[in-house]
Amino acid sequence: MDVLDVAARATETGPVCDACLGRLVADRSFGLSNADRGSALRVSLALRDDEDHEPVDTADCWVCEGRCAAFDEWADRAAEAVEGVEFATYNVGTRPPPLIEENEALLRADAGLDEDAGEPFKSEFNREVGKRFGRLTGAEVSFDRPDVQFTIDLAEDEIDAKVNSTFVYGRYRKLERDIPQTEWPCRECKGSGRQGADPCDHCDGSGYLYDDSVEEYTAPVVEDVMDGTEATFHGAGREDVDALMLGTGRPFVVEIEEPRRRRVDTDRLQADINAFADGAVEVEGLRLATYEMVERVKGHDAAKRYRAAVTFDADVEADALADAIATLEGATVEQYTPNRVDHRRASMTRERDVYESTAELDDPRHATVEIRGEGGLYIKELISGDEGRTEPSLAGLLGVGAEVTALDVLAVEGEAEPFERDEFFRE
Repeated sequence: MDVLDVAARATETGPVCDACLGRLVADRSFGLSNADRGSALRVSLALRDDEDHEPVDTADCWVCEGRCAAFDEWADRAAEAVEGVEFATYNVGTRPPPLIEENEALLRADAGLDEDAGEPFKSEFNREVGKRFGRLTGAEVSFDRPDVQFTIDLAEDEIDAKVNSTFVYGRYRKLERDIPQTEWPCRECKGSGRQGADPCDHCDGSGYLYDDSVEEYTAPVVEDVMDGTEATFHGAGREDVDALMLGTGRPFVVEIEEPRRRRVDTDRLQADINAFADGAVEVEGLRLATYEMVERVKGHDAAKRYRAAVTFDADVEADALADAIATLEGATVEQYTPNRVDHRRASMTRERDVYESTAELDDPRHATVEIRGEGGLYIKELISGDEGRTEPSLAGLLGVGAEVTALDVLAVEGEAEPFERDEFFRE
């Protein structure tokens, strides 16, 4: 391909601005803008043919219809659209009018080029506006979930600015029983608080079965500090409502939509949450996290350690308890969906491993049992047998009824590696 022949054929079609001319050979000579390439082609063509050099005003270009003169204007509009918003990364996208894309195709055909030669108008517009926006704001371009994303609609003369969510990771301890992890809408009134014209008698008109939740103690504080529009709580599994979450705590991520602040003091945020929760819930290890941390928290395989206060319906001897608990250690347990959750879980048999198990008899009718097991292991049913739906079980091995009267979760840790890895956090 002789670039001057291409330029000659292109300029014969009518007034073509430097950017549109240079875009035809955008793969030539690294370090130049398309406008630089176009200007150089025009000068070289005039020299080769010994003709007067006649620059083309961008406003007269039949291909882009003057749009290539508007890069600065759109960068300014983008900056105005996110004024007052903290961000470090950005990306720009463009919706060109169909006519410009048609004009581009005609120009390439008339210049004797393949339809995919050079660079599309849209790509240049994204880059040139993006470069100017970066200089205006000091932010860096990112093609992997940037803090802010812009979509420029040239036909409608509009710019849409999307402020992507930000994320805070930590671990929580739940220090009081009967607190769910997330809001628990009433099933009877579906969260409305009403049954017809009357208040719902199942939830006393509140719309919720519990007044408080871990989510309500944490997410609103993060949302307020980061000045967002909505907060979503993501937990690494969840403990029973009547169970405590102690020890190392449970990993969680709070996602804040449309935050105006991203760089916050996580130590101070942690102190604010703990003060607000007033002893019911406690968080630690708060860190700014990436989007990928949500998937890790929700999908990372985790082992869990539990402590259960167990009551038997007949006397149990220490040796019998020791034998039974030794049988459970290392066992693969088959658990059909427990009675207590079969209204919200698929009916199926799940296999889960018991890694460690210990028990201490407090008196013939009471014991303290500790279990470390695979994620998804139902501890209450491992103790009670759940009317034969869990095999083996402590009750089945002892031949007596057994019930968990208090359950504490002591640790939630990654199976193969920790939840916390540097690539899932940001400064």
